[in-house]
Formats: sequence, C-alpha cells, structure tokens
Amino acid sequence: MISLTDIAGTAKPGTLYGIGVGPGDVRLLTLRAAALIQSVDIVGYFAKKGRQGNARKIVTPLLAAGQREIKFEYPVTDEIPADHPDYHDQIGSFYREMAATLEQNLKEGLSIGLLAEGDPFFYGSFMHMWRRLDDVVPVEVVPGVTGMSGCWTRANAPIAWGDDVLTVVPGTLDEERLKDRLASSDAVVIMKIGTNFAKVRRAVQAAGLAERAVYVERGTMSDERILPLNACEDVPGTYFSMVIIPGQGRRI
Repeated sequence: MISLTDIAGTAKPGTLYGIGVGPGDVRLLTLRAAALIQSVDIVGYFAKKGRQGNARKIVTPLLAAGQREIKFEYPVTDEIPADHPDYHDQIGSFYREMAATLEQNLKEGLSIGLLAEGDPFFYGSFMHMWRRLDDVVPVEVVPGVTGMSGCWTRANAPIAWGDDVLTVVPGTLDEERLKDRLASSDAVVIMKIGTNFAKVRRAVQAAGLAERAVYVERGTMSDERILPLNACEDVPGTYFSMVIIPGQGRRI
C-alpha cells in the first residue's frame, strides 16, 4: 500500500501553505491537506478572541503531540460593522502584524500551514495573507471542499440542474440589493447569515423563493441543523450557517 506522504508529499522549508480544511468534517480534507498538516513545522489558524477556532477544531485528529501552533486572534469580528473606519483600522493592523510574523518564521526556513475553513480562495481570511506574501515567500494554496458544497450535500439538495445559473451572495448585502440578486437567479447560496437572518428571510420571501429555501447550520459538523427556511424561528443564525435555494433546471 502506498503511504499518504508518497501520494500527497510533505512540506518544503520556508513555504507558506494555505490549507483548505473543508466544511467541518475532518474526513472531507484532501490527501494533500492532511499530509501537509502532519508535516509542516508550524500550524497557524485564525480565531475569535477566547475561542479555539473552527479550522483548528476540524484538524485536531491530525495534529501530533507537541505540534507547534500559532493562533491569530481577530481584534474584532462582528462587534462593529465591516464598513466602519475602526473595523478597517483594527483588521488592517492585525493583518499587517500577522504577515510580518509569518514572514519572519518563513525566512528562518520554517514551513507553515495556515488553515482556512472551506477553500482558502473563497471568502477566506487567508487571502489577505496571500495578497501580502505571495511575491515575498513561496506560497502554495491547497484547495478544499467549500462550506456550501458540504451544506447542499448534507441537505440532500442538488443545487444546479441543466442550464441553471448559480448565484452566491453574502447575507451582508443591504436588503434591496439582496432582493435584486435573488429575483434574477435560478439557484442561490446565501452565505454569512449570522445576525442578518431576519433580513435574509424577508428578501427570500419577497423574491418568492421561500418554499424552496433550506437553512443549514454547521453543515457536516456533529451539531449540524438542517430545516426549511420557513420553519426557522426569527432569531440570529450562527456564523457557520447559510441558506440554500436549489435550482429547478432541466431534468431528464
């Protein structure tokens, strides 16, 4: 039998790996992701203050005892709006300091695996490190199963049929823009629900799509919740939640 490292390789010195860890179930990591997590010198991950970090939680079974880790805690998340000057200043400073820490370790010859929920290039914080370091040090991005793929699969909801056009929208859009996007879409994934739940549901209802809409919370994780959007209480969703609206395209 071929070993995991023979198939997927190992980490190279001085290289930053943006590792997609998938939607939540560790079994959905790629072979390359699993091999790198077990071979990098440092595992880095983002987390809300005082929290373990979801990406770190996902890969726990793969980490060896004594594995060196660096936890990067956001100074702010949803406490203030993302378009507020204070948010921009605090997060910008955080990313600059984080990039400097990563660069220092990488230039000392250490390999770093920076974890990203889902795929690193899809609404991921890793992209802010990639933007700052891609021309400075060797960087490899390891794709992962997206959260939306995990969610529509767990909901048993094929998302796009035939010529359906799939639209992915953040729930942070203002209500009118959200309505416009929904009205012109065949199949939809609405991400970043959280405190935007009530607004998102109103927009879905206004677009006449509520009967097809499915709410998925923490899809593929041990505490996942899946139910029709119309059956949800009008309360804020979690960060790891989305609304899936399957298309109705050509079926043979």
